[in-house]
Amino acid sequence: MAKRVLFLDRDGIIVEEDQVDTFEKIKYLPGVFGALSKITESGAWYLAMVSNQDGVGTPSFPRDEFYGPHNRILETLSGEGIVFDAIHIDFSLPADNCPGRKPGIGMLGEYFNEAYDLANSVVIGDRLTDVELAKNLGCKAIWYAPETLQDELGEELAPVCILVSDNWARIASFLLDDEHLAPRVATIERKTRETEITVSLNLDGGGLGAIDTSLPFFDHMLEQVKRHSGCDLTIEARGDLMVDEHHLVEDVGIVLGEAFAKALGEKRGISRYGFEMLTMDEVLGEVAIDFGGRPYLQWRVSFAREYVGTFPTEMIEHFFKSFSDAARANLALQVSEGNAHHQCEALFKAFARAIKSAVHRIPYSTELPSTKGVL
Repeated sequence: MAKRVLFLDRDGIIVEEDQVDTFEKIKYLPGVFGALSKITESGAWYLAMVSNQDGVGTPSFPRDEFYGPHNRILETLSGEGIVFDAIHIDFSLPADNCPGRKPGIGMLGEYFNEAYDLANSVVIGDRLTDVELAKNLGCKAIWYAPETLQDELGEELAPVCILVSDNWARIASFLLDDEHLAPRVATIERKTRETEITVSLNLDGGGLGAIDTSLPFFDHMLEQVKRHSGCDLTIEARGDLMVDEHHLVEDVGIVLGEAFAKALGEKRGISRYGFEMLTMDEVLGEVAIDFGGRPYLQWRVSFAREYVGTFPTEMIEHFFKSFSDAARANLALQVSEGNAHHQCEALFKAFARAIKSAVHRIPYSTELPSTKGVL
């Protein structure tokens, strides 16, 4: 089988960008050891270092000053189980126009044969010239840069670049891929004679979306779920409110639970459990959740009033029961005495933050969080 090559820059990728000509200048980037260790352990990639080191061998940068720190970097990486299969370093200056200098491919000719799968190989670098190198090699690029710089790729380089990130855990997870790291999204629709509900969910979003159930206080509570869980969440709900709120609140709980169940999929690599305790002025709310496939609601709540505005507080329990059943989650909630609005808000905020903990992906993990081997 042809080898997939991971072409890695050194400065700005493994160590901080600098002329590393003394041992004191060696500063490793956060997360690089754990990420490269996992990539190496996977056996999925042939590791090749490709680096421009301007003017090594000149009076301003003698070879001894380069090789001492460079060899120390390689030794440190080796101690973490990270060993490069090949190392390619160009010592020319930009003015030399050397064909081996990135983004040129003059020193990488050996990879143009059937032993290597360049189409599925990847260059990782912190400069746009690294993305250009990937284009010239006919492979893909990961630009080690803040995601906010995505637009700077331009039309020519954007198709080459498969990820923009300056987070090594994110990069390693992307490269190790795999099915469990597919986007965790779901859109669920439910239409009955009583309600029409649509929920769109992205577990790895940023708290974006819109909530509209025609019940202002319920919208306010669901906004807390969106904001504090970190999930993108859009809910559109209409129902027979001329009868009462029961059908609408129940069905929103059902559809939201189904969306979480679908987005979580096999649940590999997640924390599974989440717990949050928080205050809302005089009120203390506590929520624990387990996405373990066994629905159960523990409800230890006594509201101070039957209504908050025009919304019946008894429907709060029914919402959480509907969610628990549909998401197949064990859900425990309790709240201290106090203002009924504060009680409700403390519960929904704690619920959201418990969810955030439970759906968290453990970096590089593909394990099912159960000793039974199934959830």
